[in-house]
Amino acid sequence: MKTESRCFLSICAGVVLILSVALTGNAAEKAPQPLNGKSLAMGLVFQNPREPVPEPLRELVGYVARKLSSTPAISGTVVVAPTASQLVKLLDEKRVDFYMESPYPTYLINRQGAASLLLRRWKGGMGEYRSVIFTNKESGISRVDDLRGKMIAFEDAGSTSGYFMPKLLLLNKRLTLTEKPGLDAKVAAKEIGYIFAGSDKNILNLVLAKKVAAGAFSNDDYAAVGEKEKSAISILEETATMPRHLVSIRKDIPAPVAKRLKEILLAMHEDAEGRGILQRTDNTTKFDLLPGGEESMRRQLVELFRPRGKK
Repeated sequence: MKTESRCFLSICAGVVLILSVALTGNAAEKAPQPLNGKSLAMGLVFQNPREPVPEPLRELVGYVARKLSSTPAISGTVVVAPTASQLVKLLDEKRVDFYMESPYPTYLINRQGAASLLLRRWKGGMGEYRSVIFTNKESGISRVDDLRGKMIAFEDAGSTSGYFMPKLLLLNKRLTLTEKPGLDAKVAAKEIGYIFAGSDKNILNLVLAKKVAAGAFSNDDYAAVGEKEKSAISILEETATMPRHLVSIRKDIPAPVAKRLKEILLAMHEDAEGRGILQRTDNTTKFDLLPGGEESMRRQLVELFRPRGKK
C-alpha cells in the first residue's frame, strides 16, 4: 500500500527523518541563501528506524538544494529523531525548515504553531483521496450501525485514510469505538471494537475470511483490489475527500527562501531530472498550489480533525 507517514505527536511513536543539506559560500543574486547561509533541512516521519533512508529522498533534497543555492559544495546528512513531538521541537529550534506529511499529522504538527501549509503533493499520482469502510457481502451488514457489537480492522494508529478518517466518520455518527488487544477480544453490544492489521492486504484478508465485520482503507487501495476479491466485498460508507499529501514550511523561515522553495517544488515536474526524482519518490506526480489557498486549507483540516465539541 502507498502508506502514509505514521508518527504523530504523542499518539504514535515513529521516527522523524531530517535530511540536512549543507550549503556553503555566498548566495548568488538569483537565488536567496537559506538558513543563515548554513543549511536546509527537510523533516519526514519514518515508521521503522531500522529501514534505510530511501535514496529518492536524498535525491529530492539534493535537487532542491542545488536550485536554492548556486554553491556547488552540497552534501546530504540524515538525522533521526524518535517522535513527531520532536519534529515540532526541531521546527521551533530552526533545525527543520519544511516537511511533507499526510493531512492528519500535518494538522497535529501545524496546530502547535511551528509551521504553516505551503503546497499540496500529488503522492502516488493523486491530489486527493478518501477512505472507504467495507464489509464482506455475506456478512449480512448493510450499514455502519450494524457494526455495533462487532470488530473492524484499521491499518495502524498513524494512518489518515486507514484509521483517522474512517474512525472520525463513525464517531460523527455517534458510534462508540474501543481498541481491542486482538481478534478474540470481547466486544460489548453497544460498541464497535477495532484492531490494527498493519496493511491494506491484511485488512482485506481479514474481511474476506470473516474474522472482522468490516475494514477501512483508502479509495486507491480499494481500486487496486483484484476483481475476484472486489466482487466479494461491498462498501458501507465513504469519507469526505481530503488532500493526498501536504508540504509545510517553518513559519519563521525568511520570506525570500520560502518563495524560492515554493517555486522550485512547483516547477520540479517540468524538467527531466526533477520529474524522474518525483517518480522515484512514491510515484509523486507534482507539487501544486493549495486548493483555495493556505487559510482555506487550514480551516478544512481543522473542520476535518477538530475534536467534537471544540472550536
